[in-house]
Amino acid sequence: MSAAEAPAAENGEPARAPVPPGGLLDILGVASVVLDTDGRIVLWSPQAEELFGYAAPEALGQYAARLMVHERQMGLVGKLFADVMRTGRSWAGGFPVRHKDGTTRLVEFRTMRLLDDRGDVYALGLAADQSTVRRLEQDVALSERMVKQSPIGYAVLDSELRFVSVNPALERINGLPAAEHVGRTLREVLPRVDAGELEAAARQVLETGTPLIGATLVGRTAADPDEDHTWSHSLYRLEDTMGNVLGVAVSMVDITEQHRASVEAEAARRRLAVIADASARIGTTLELERTACELAEVAVPELADVAAVDLLDAVVEGRQSTLGPAEPAVIRALAVRPAEGTDAVRAADPPGQIARYAPDRLVTECVRTGEAVLVPHVKDEDLPHIARSAEAAVLLGRAGLHSYLAVPLIARGEVLGALDLKRTRNPAPFDEDDLLLARELAARAAVQIDNARWYQNARNTALTLQRSLLPSHPPVTTGLEVASRYQPAGATSEVGGDWFDVIPLEGGKTALVVGDVMGSGLSAAATMGRLRTATTTLAALDLDPARLLEHLDKTTSALDHSIATCVYAVHDPHLRQCRIANAGHLPPARVRPGRPAELLDLPTGVPLGVGGVGFSTVTFDFEPGDELVFYTDGLVETRRHSLDERLAAMLSLLDDPARPLEEACDLLLRTLHHPDNHDDVALLIARAQQLP
Repeated sequence: MSAAEAPAAENGEPARAPVPPGGLLDILGVASVVLDTDGRIVLWSPQAEELFGYAAPEALGQYAARLMVHERQMGLVGKLFADVMRTGRSWAGGFPVRHKDGTTRLVEFRTMRLLDDRGDVYALGLAADQSTVRRLEQDVALSERMVKQSPIGYAVLDSELRFVSVNPALERINGLPAAEHVGRTLREVLPRVDAGELEAAARQVLETGTPLIGATLVGRTAADPDEDHTWSHSLYRLEDTMGNVLGVAVSMVDITEQHRASVEAEAARRRLAVIADASARIGTTLELERTACELAEVAVPELADVAAVDLLDAVVEGRQSTLGPAEPAVIRALAVRPAEGTDAVRAADPPGQIARYAPDRLVTECVRTGEAVLVPHVKDEDLPHIARSAEAAVLLGRAGLHSYLAVPLIARGEVLGALDLKRTRNPAPFDEDDLLLARELAARAAVQIDNARWYQNARNTALTLQRSLLPSHPPVTTGLEVASRYQPAGATSEVGGDWFDVIPLEGGKTALVVGDVMGSGLSAAATMGRLRTATTTLAALDLDPARLLEHLDKTTSALDHSIATCVYAVHDPHLRQCRIANAGHLPPARVRPGRPAELLDLPTGVPLGVGGVGFSTVTFDFEPGDELVFYTDGLVETRRHSLDERLAAMLSLLDDPARPLEEACDLLLRTLHHPDNHDDVALLIARAQQLP
């Protein structure tokens, strides 16, 4: 039968279909007993059998008072029964009843008079165990009191997810009285909350019976329409004792303050993680550009979508820089790091490029004042003050730049430059927490950058000094062809004290020298220059090599306890010989046509500056076409291989006595000396020639 065919009720509405029974009466176990006017039992329900202990055959026809009432209550029971039958007024109350097993139980009664179609009078008694009734009443009272007084918002939704009831706490949360909840949906009551998500979750709970615990909801209600709040909510399916689904119970707790504290704690944790990462990653080398790149890499994407590290050009050159109000900033870009997929990097200055920023630019203001510049919400009129040029401003606008932050790099009281940060893809604007983090990163990185730039300046000074002290081109000598190389240590290492020299002597002879001052930096370079000068002076006296090293040893001992190694050789083209003495240096290699390359067997001797130990001179034949290869330890020593392996590798490269000497120098350096080697190299190759 369709809804149109359904029978109508008296009020004109369609009759509702039967619904499943509830279980409350089953919990109470309500017994039904009917008595005639004489007090005899004429009807006895199964619940009465359970409550009083008598089966129906035992009870029917019996006087109820005699069967269930103690003799002491007979008079009272008779009077109550007579009043009900005479007046028709119902009576309710608790009464002690005798059970079949002889015990006495308190039973809650509801007694009323009945009339049948013939006018006969009966008494109906509805009875339930009083302890069960009291327990249920207490449960209901407790639940009602807890729900009404609880600070947690509670609501009951029916199976169509419409409000059935709400407690006072939820009224306060939603800013609506209970009457404006009942019968309405979640979307209607909470228009400024994602009620769709809440309804979907409630429907899922309604269908599966699996509760949803502690989910988070964010939005605004009529109680506080101007502020977002965060709530923790839980959903439970409601069922009666028969398993019938009644609806969904909702609990709601405002956790806005806890949520904010959690967000702040997470932000603090993130800041600490970034700072810890920065401490580990920034300053791993003393290379200026690398240190700047490390800072930019830490800032992206944790802090910005584009990070640039810019230094004042004067600072890079080692000069003080102070900017007046009308002066532009001459800035050298050291590093730019973009997040994946952002086009804003096209507006940045390429690393290594020098740019002039006008006085009205924000980065100029940052380095001039030493104060951070924060533009949380970038507008079109702000772009020309951020970008270096009008073209760059257009590119930033197209890339979606919406927030900008620049913090100064300050070390030892001097402004070095700025850390320039931009957001294009990250929707959140820079805030005070981001400013705090950026300042911390800049402060830590500035010290490392300052160390790197001073080290680089000192290294450049030492390298310039050392190169000025070395011969630019070996002189033309009688009976010798000479080639040489000086290779400084890697960019992150200090300049050492390696040197070589070719000194013409009287009689067509030539002195060949290679040495290595222990230590590095300006001190080693200066010591090297003094030893080279002393060697040149002593060589002019045409001393025996061992004798010359003895004098050089005394000179070295006087130079602040310096230590150096040295090989000194004198070539005589007329005798076709070389006289060589060694002061703690690696032995030269000799290359002869038709024979494998070999290391000369020389007494090693002690380094210069030790003092008190003599040196020995060894004479070797040195025929036209023969070669001597002098070198310092930076060419052959590594941490991963033994010295014997490396010396063998060097000898294997000296396999062609006819190879041009310049090519031989390049081959040895290219093959043996790694760019990241922490030691410099001096290399000198001499080939004997036929005298005219």
